[in-house]
Amino acid sequence: MRSPPAQQASEARKYPPRAPFANLLAYSSGWKVVIVKRHLAILLLLACFSAPLLRAQALPEGIWEGYDGEWKHVSQQLIALALATPPEKFAWRPVPGVRSISEVYMHIAIANFWLLSVTGPKIPPDLKDDMEKTVTSKAEVIQWLKRSLEAVKQAHLAATPKDLARKVHIADRDATVDGIYLRIIIHDNEHMGQLIAYARMTGVVPPWSK
Repeated sequence: MRSPPAQQASEARKYPPRAPFANLLAYSSGWKVVIVKRHLAILLLLACFSAPLLRAQALPEGIWEGYDGEWKHVSQQLIALALATPPEKFAWRPVPGVRSISEVYMHIAIANFWLLSVTGPKIPPDLKDDMEKTVTSKAEVIQWLKRSLEAVKQAHLAATPKDLARKVHIADRDATVDGIYLRIIIHDNEHMGQLIAYARMTGVVPPWSK
């Protein structure tokens, strides 16, 4: 049996319509928002299952530790993956016309030095434009890769906030030194993804995923 109109109006004032996401939230009589018990129970259950997994898996060095930490992380992964790749696979490419494994690593090294030069340090005199294609052996590729990663690391460690804010010009636009460093680390991570795909296609397991 329906309540009289006056009673319905009184109840409507006392219990206003539910807000969006009402399935997650409920109003108490004092207008305080509380979490619905069943959703809280689910969250607690998920936390119980995920906590042991997080404790069991060691976190990589450098992540969440600013630019220098993230640079350490991507550097370690690039070197580890290159070392895990058999020498004969450095010439492998997925299809004709795209970079081989050695060419991707050398592209990273050359780009590191070139972008870094925009901020001030000179490009090494023994680095030539054609080395992406002429340096192909595993030992030489890793040597250049390590050398470029270390150059970026040391230059950024020495940079002051004033240095990072300094204006520079690259290609068709103005930027800051900080923006160039950001481009370097993003570029390296982009090609890290490419190299992981190459590794999986050639049967190489990235060392950190074992």
